[in-house]
Amino acid sequence: MFLRRIVACTLLISTLICTFLWAKPALAINDWTNPLSFSNAQLSRRDFSGESLQGAEFSNANMTQANFSAADLRGAVFSASNMTKVNLHGADLTNTLADQVNFTGGDLSDTVFKEALLLGAIFTEVNITGADFSDAILGKAQVKELCKQADGVNSKTGVSTSYSLGCE
Repeated sequence: MFLRRIVACTLLISTLICTFLWAKPALAINDWTNPLSFSNAQLSRRDFSGESLQGAEFSNANMTQANFSAADLRGAVFSASNMTKVNLHGADLTNTLADQVNFTGGDLSDTVFKEALLLGAIFTEVNITGADFSDAILGKAQVKELCKQADGVNSKTGVSTSYSLGCE
């Protein structure tokens, strides 16, 4: 009985070691294991257009007039950042955390905000034509204000801005 347990444990340990040493890890579609960090950075007028910044960290950063047009920002974190007059035209912010962000005067047209957390974000005088907010988390007051200017259809998702906000 004792010998049987030792053999079973040895086989189990050998299998685990071999699997760990020789198995190739599966590649994730969105590999965000080494995200860039720009927390607390001064990034005013920086050009990030077309960049792949999946999972990047921008918390408490100043990104006034930064250009993120057509950037891949899926899974990025923007918490409590200043993004006034930012250009996000055509950017993908799916699954981003953008709570308490100031987007005042920004170009958010054709931006994808699917499943983004946007509570407390400020959307004063923004262009949201064609933006997709599907399943984004927003406060009721935010939705009410955004619905007043909701117009257009997102070029990537085919979803209208008003529908994605639940205005209809």
